[in-house]
Amino acid sequence: MYPFNKSLIITPTFNEIENIEKMIHTVFDLYNGISMLIIDDGSPDGTGDAVKKLQAQYPNLHLIERSGKQGLGTAYVTGFKWATEKSQRDYEYILEMDCDFSHDPNDVKHLIKACHENGNDLAIGSRYINGIRIINWPFSRLLISYGGSFYTRMITGLPILDTNGGFKCFRRDTLLALDLDGIISNGYSFQIELNYKVHCKGLKIKEVPIIFTERKEGISKMSGNIISEAIFAILKLRLKKFFGTL
Repeated sequence: MYPFNKSLIITPTFNEIENIEKMIHTVFDLYNGISMLIIDDGSPDGTGDAVKKLQAQYPNLHLIERSGKQGLGTAYVTGFKWATEKSQRDYEYILEMDCDFSHDPNDVKHLIKACHENGNDLAIGSRYINGIRIINWPFSRLLISYGGSFYTRMITGLPILDTNGGFKCFRRDTLLALDLDGIISNGYSFQIELNYKVHCKGLKIKEVPIIFTERKEGISKMSGNIISEAIFAILKLRLKKFFGTL
């Protein structure tokens, strides 16, 4: 039996009205006792209101509403702090998952298992272990992602094939070991920074094979600015490690 009653899924949203209700129903239908935290950045399409309506049906559904679009990284940091500071909730496994079904909710149990049964501190849903496992991406998008992971490994030495994936499970103690206020990334490089800091602390990371499917509803948040930020952020992370300030 997996400890779903000690697990929390954090899902940031911005204009996800096409997906949010279906995602919430899917998660709670699959996993008895699990909790879910939606962090909505003031979506003008009513995403937050849709979550509020479902809270009466699902007592373990939580919502944090923020004003304006503040970015993926700050959303997850907000969620991590909420999950670890609310000690009465006793969450032992804290997951990141997108709202657009590019991350299959059926894989949540595999990430929890990798931490719960196999003693890993961080489990990453990997798109590149055991081959390339991505559906409906144009070659240009695949090249950016795969090339970005290669670049990251060359600069940082991270022993991870999918360095920038955003579907993962942390042990509670892993997040407590990180300086969440010291996170310097907010976009594409946020996931890389988390992985690198976990690795530099000597904690155990496991890649779990998943199939990533490009969203069918809503609009992708990827942009050129996010990618350019990542290039320089990775260099900055390596320099901070070199000078002992990571």
